[in-house]
Amino acid sequence: MPRSLRVEADGGSRGNPGVAGYGALVRDADTGALLVELAAPLGTASNNVAEYRGMLAGLAAAGRICADAQVLVAMDSKLVVEQMSGRWKIKHPDMRELALQGRDLVASIRDAGGSVDFTWVPRADNGAADALSNRGMDGERVEDWHGSEQGRDDLTPSRDGEQEPVRPPAGQGAPTRVILVRHGVTEFTEQVRLDGRGGADPGLTATGRQQADRAADLVAELVDGGRVTVITSDLLRARQTGAVIAERLGVRAEVDRDWDEQSFGDWDGAAIADLVRDAADDFTALRDDRGYARPGGESHDELVERVTDAWERTVARGGTIVVASHRKPILAVLSLVLDLPHDRMWRLAGSPGSLTAVEAWPDGQAVVAFTNRT
Repeated sequence: MPRSLRVEADGGSRGNPGVAGYGALVRDADTGALLVELAAPLGTASNNVAEYRGMLAGLAAAGRICADAQVLVAMDSKLVVEQMSGRWKIKHPDMRELALQGRDLVASIRDAGGSVDFTWVPRADNGAADALSNRGMDGERVEDWHGSEQGRDDLTPSRDGEQEPVRPPAGQGAPTRVILVRHGVTEFTEQVRLDGRGGADPGLTATGRQQADRAADLVAELVDGGRVTVITSDLLRARQTGAVIAERLGVRAEVDRDWDEQSFGDWDGAAIADLVRDAADDFTALRDDRGYARPGGESHDELVERVTDAWERTVARGGTIVVASHRKPILAVLSLVLDLPHDRMWRLAGSPGSLTAVEAWPDGQAVVAFTNRT
């Protein structure tokens, strides 16, 4: 039988907006056993933002405890419950972004075979979460995972084969918000040809420009004030995509060549169908062997080395940063953040013009907010 979990969440702001924090906990719905308690300060934020952040923390913890659980989220915030249940419209940009993150978490649980429902409870019945949120507003960070009370689903094998509690990232302070944007299509994209660094470097087609416009719309919805930087790779299609986004945000794009696509050397411009037919073994090596490189090109490991450098520089800058890049560099970042084996990164979709968002801390901790949003 699927495991039943109860999330209790709250958030508050002393001033609205003012000093804010959230609290969340997860219980086993059948036994009432407390599985995890979470709280964190949020700096200056509104009550509604804090309540949403509490819901997100609790829902993410429930998904980590049991991916296919039957989850009931109980809150005394009528706004969050009604908006997440789809009965109330979401007008404020901050609420819209947080609701989208929540819906991604809900979708991941439902896709695994679980369920998520939201219910309103009186404030008097949400005292434990309220107490945690006050600890967050007091500047306290709480991550208490009660591993001794958790069942087998709550544990994950460590590298040495022992069992240890699943824990969320422990990054401290405000994260850097990075929005990775894959460029719009070119003629090579439409013709399914390899198109790497040092090759023909085609620009966007009419369809690609439409995708860049749509990406700019999506970025503008996510970015609401604050410090924003736009970075692009040095390849024309990424610079064109980034220019559209930068113009929409009223900033000037910067170029960083380390965000370029992998160099495919003598295969640049080759049709993938032809390579699969005429050079199947070498094409498989290009895809699966991290050290394989075409004459004049790069290996996957060489790509990862420079993209990792670019990623670390980006995270160190802080604020919100939009990076217009390419499929493999974006996959390299996700593989780094999620610690994916090389053969599994290909399972991540990355459509032209799509957005992928990551919150990252300089200590290496990071959380993927969403991927492949178009």
